[in-house]
Amino acid sequence: MDTYSVDVVYQAISALFQGNNPKEQEKANKWLQDFQKSIYSWTIADELLHQKRDLHANYFAAQTMRNKIQNSFSELPPHTHESLRDSLITHIGQIDEQTDNVIVTQLSLAVADLALLMASWREPINDLLVTLAPHQCAIWPLLEVLKVLPEEIDSRYLRLGANRREEVHKQLDASAECVLKFLCMCLQREDLDQQRVWNAALRTYSAWLVIHAFPVSHVYNNALTQLAFRLLSLPETSGKLHDNATECVCALLSCINTRQDSASDPESSFEAQLFGAVCMLETPYHLSVAHEDTDKTINYCRIFTSLCDAFFYDLLADAQKPHYSLKGLDLVLLCVGHFDYEVAEITFHLWYKLSEDLFQRNEDKLTVLFRPHIERLISALFRHSQMESDHDGLIEENNNFYDFRRKVSDLIKDVAFIVGSGACFKQMFHILQAPETTWESTEAALFIMQNVAKNILPDENEVIPKVVEAILNMSEQTHIAVRYTAILLIGELCDWIENHAESLEAVLNFLLYALQQKNGLAPAAAIALTSICSACRQKMVCHISGLVEIARSLDSFQINNDVAIGLLKGISLILTRLPREQLQPALREIVGFQLQPLAQLVDSTGGTVQKGERTDPVYWIDRACAIIRHTNPDVPDNVEHPTVAILNDAWQLISRVMDKYQNDLRIMERTCRLIRYGIRMVRKQAMMLVEPLIKQMVVLYSVQHHSCFLYVGSILVDEFAKSSECIGGLLEMLQAFIEPTFGLLQMENGLKNNPDTVDDFFRLASRYLDCCPHQLLQSSLITPIFQCALIACSLDHREANSSVMKFFINL
Repeated sequence: MDTYSVDVVYQAISALFQGNNPKEQEKANKWLQDFQKSIYSWTIADELLHQKRDLHANYFAAQTMRNKIQNSFSELPPHTHESLRDSLITHIGQIDEQTDNVIVTQLSLAVADLALLMASWREPINDLLVTLAPHQCAIWPLLEVLKVLPEEIDSRYLRLGANRREEVHKQLDASAECVLKFLCMCLQREDLDQQRVWNAALRTYSAWLVIHAFPVSHVYNNALTQLAFRLLSLPETSGKLHDNATECVCALLSCINTRQDSASDPESSFEAQLFGAVCMLETPYHLSVAHEDTDKTINYCRIFTSLCDAFFYDLLADAQKPHYSLKGLDLVLLCVGHFDYEVAEITFHLWYKLSEDLFQRNEDKLTVLFRPHIERLISALFRHSQMESDHDGLIEENNNFYDFRRKVSDLIKDVAFIVGSGACFKQMFHILQAPETTWESTEAALFIMQNVAKNILPDENEVIPKVVEAILNMSEQTHIAVRYTAILLIGELCDWIENHAESLEAVLNFLLYALQQKNGLAPAAAIALTSICSACRQKMVCHISGLVEIARSLDSFQINNDVAIGLLKGISLILTRLPREQLQPALREIVGFQLQPLAQLVDSTGGTVQKGERTDPVYWIDRACAIIRHTNPDVPDNVEHPTVAILNDAWQLISRVMDKYQNDLRIMERTCRLIRYGIRMVRKQAMMLVEPLIKQMVVLYSVQHHSCFLYVGSILVDEFAKSSECIGGLLEMLQAFIEPTFGLLQMENGLKNNPDTVDDFFRLASRYLDCCPHQLLQSSLITPIFQCALIACSLDHREANSSVMKFFINL
């Protein structure tokens, strides 16, 4: 106790908040953190609150008290709980107009958390009401306590058990009527600041509504609910009050238990009244739009969307006899039609929910019921997706409008089935045909069409041929954004093009021309070409020489490496369809385009690796990896795989990459992935690589401890452990891996700091148990592996722990 005293703590607080020496402030901060963890902080924080020396000391003491209750309540013996409670209530009662709001919040949270944790405090709400409600100054902290108490029930810091939570809910339910009376009484008091008490009372009321503490009979016809709707109906309501009234109504709507009940049910009557009250907010919504008060408009949008959420299952109850709540969707569509796309975005989760439910139910009559609403939704999304008429160039990635269009894209793909993709496509086509259509309308229509094109039947011959012809004949003067979106649409029509082979030649010429442009069209062309390669594999075989030239010229196009890799995947899918005598030379040539620059990097001396640039080995390794992975011809086991010779020839280069860049984990992981796909492709025909690969991996692993080598080891076991001539070498590999692995894991916090190593090592051990169990169990290696697994059971890491458990299951 000599170390900690009120005066010493106060000096540390002063040094922290009022000192000028950063080192002294850091020292004081560390000392105060240690103090807060000590048992003495309970009494000293309590004393500081009584003394009220200054704002900083009061704030620190209130925060300390709250943190102690939240995190260290078990430190206190049960017989001290009551004195702590009484002391805190005394502090709350002494709050006045001059008390800082932060201190009020911290003390209120301390009282609320104590009420939740202190099971012996049987009626905390009633006790607080009796003690504090009669005093005018105590009304404000009492309202704060009553607000935060229901909010803290599910606090992840308190970690209340299920039984205690249930007890607390019963306590709050029993006190709910008293709380409601108190809140309504606060509204009637003339000695309190009206705006302030309205805000505080509505916030508290909302917190209790969220936990469904009030009986339905008490919810609608009370002064607080009426106040919320009155405030929302008045255009002069302040922003803060409008926000709190909105929260209140949304919480009210969350209380609705939508059921298939009779109209005479009192709860159904309440629901109808509440629905009618929300519908009356349509006029205030229009006023907010007229006054361009976007914050209020957003609030109304939230309420209308919450209304449909609350009545969601009533909306879907009966297609023959639509529920009155269907009007709620009209209110939501009003908001979707607002000029600000941020308002429309608030409603998106509702449309997702509706489309998912309709898809699951698969009832035609129900789907037809909502078709007009989705048609209006798509029309509104078309308008919101339009770029500004004076916009030059393409939309910049990662700005707000780009992100919004991405969300629109996802939403349209989800809801299109309700109106039919073909009907949606045709609706946008009519917009394109309208006279004097602006470029931004054209681009937005093409954007909508792009998102439904994949779902249109490939034999459609009415609209798509006209659209494709118009796109292929676009002039150079067409706005760049229109051309960009049109190219992406061509890519999405790949299944239609596959079914209309006569259009393929013209489409490929069009895309090749766009790919060569330096104006931003190349990425779209590459993406579209990738899609067409994937869909038209057999029909593209005759164009392989052109595709090889594209692969040769890849770095002359204005595309990033991810798009280039995608294009190589598409070309590789065509390679797979080639006859054997054409496949190997074409594959060797395309792989060579990637390995030659890689070899130059390995041969070069000096120079730094610039991540993602051409001086980065990963740049070329990822490309080669994409080619090897997706060139997957159907080759019988007794015929040499066309990739074998290429893989054997590339081994020397791969080996040199591993040697030169052994310190770089990222490069090693990508190299191991290339080896993995190569071995998986040719399987047992990679036998010639096993011995040199194992020798090099064992040496590198003993020095660098990269767990990716363990992963490649598990691939080798999977492929070659069934061959008797390989088992000895594979067991030697495991023995060589064990020593550096165990050395790493036995260091301080070794398991915790190396979960990837644990994961990959026990995946490797499991592969041995799967593929050659007798040889492993008869060896001396199984004992140390088993002992390590027992220790690794305690590791709190999902993937690593899963691999350890799988090892035990296999064992």
